[in-house]
Amino acid sequence: MLQHDIRQRLFHGHVELLPQMNEIYELELAFTETQTLDDRGLLERGAYFAAVDGTPTRHFQICAGDALYMPAGTAQKRRQFFERNQFRTGYATHGLFPYRGKFHPQMVKGILNTLGVRPGERVLDPMMGSGTTLVEAALMGIDSVGFDISPFCHFMAAAKLDGFRVPQEPLEAAMHQSALLFRFFKQISSGSIRIGDASVDYRPLEKSHDLVEDWLQPRVWRILLLAYLDSVGFAERSTRQTPEAQFHGILERYTFVVEKLQKAVAHIRIAVGSAVACTGDARALPLPDASVDGVLFSPPYSFAVDYVENDASHLRLMGIDLNDLRERMVGLRGNSVRRKFDHFAADMERVLSECSRTLRQGRQCAVVIGTNSNQLGKLFGKAPEAVEGLDELMIRICESVGMNFLRRFERRIVGMANTMRNEDILVFKKR
Repeated sequence: MLQHDIRQRLFHGHVELLPQMNEIYELELAFTETQTLDDRGLLERGAYFAAVDGTPTRHFQICAGDALYMPAGTAQKRRQFFERNQFRTGYATHGLFPYRGKFHPQMVKGILNTLGVRPGERVLDPMMGSGTTLVEAALMGIDSVGFDISPFCHFMAAAKLDGFRVPQEPLEAAMHQSALLFRFFKQISSGSIRIGDASVDYRPLEKSHDLVEDWLQPRVWRILLLAYLDSVGFAERSTRQTPEAQFHGILERYTFVVEKLQKAVAHIRIAVGSAVACTGDARALPLPDASVDGVLFSPPYSFAVDYVENDASHLRLMGIDLNDLRERMVGLRGNSVRRKFDHFAADMERVLSECSRTLRQGRQCAVVIGTNSNQLGKLFGKAPEAVEGLDELMIRICESVGMNFLRRFERRIVGMANTMRNEDILVFKKR
């Protein structure tokens, strides 16, 4: 028995797992995939397999090669991160913009398979953040719709989805005119930047002649603007390069990502799913009853991340009133920690009620939630083991709105150890 490790015992010999799988939850999700997908499904939609009967999976092919283009001067730590996470997060357009607290793409694929969502069906992410669920669903041929109350999140998700269809030539031309574009964005950022806003003065770009019309195509414009916002944020964290040089390097990376994704889609002949990103409130979704085949989302980690403060510079550039957004955002409402928690609990009851309402009977919903019993214990004046965790709160609410608790997967959180060490993938089924 000692000569067989856990992988050999769990999986048939005709499937080959991806390298660097070292988390228990990854093996659990991989095993669940083998229970919900046949061999063809594993080849086309599996998240944790490199090959089936010697044939490379789509996930392996999408991720193969360099994860991201990294220009000279890229920090070794960053290079090593993407090398270690080549099959987890450094593929498709997931690597565009380093949004804090975003979903783990490979995990999303595994969860969608666990939920039994198939190509042609539709999944909902009511709090989509940077749009990871929508991008991953599109790669799997699954239709999706996502909502976020933050206009910046809507913009970011839309830009990542643009990567599937944006023309490459204008982006390549933009790299050669990056200095001009940077000066233009910097000039108009003194006010507010809005996509397609007629009040924006585009005359500084007229020097580029025929390039202007190409750059103003909505898909191109969103990616160029996201690259500029990325460079602004990077300049706030690092002074190793000038902001203008950073913008050029980020444009190179974005162009590389788009080219690699589109080549993979064409070569593998992926039937990309339809994806719609919207600005909207998860507490009141503009969707009919029983209109989606699966729900996957993660409530905001407001104990760990102040999402308005985190995105403040980008929201200001887009002309967003930060105070107004804070008062409307789940997890941030309230003038004390206790009031914030009370509002969060009430808001999540409305959110989960909407998830249940829009989900078809017998279909499943996954909630990815972290908790910190020490913080909650201090909040309620109790021992950590005596308080109801956020995971337990989600289970209690879901049971009250018509969804039965089915399964829990536990996952370590990397990068938030001081505030949140673990998160749970909670799976529910609508009664």
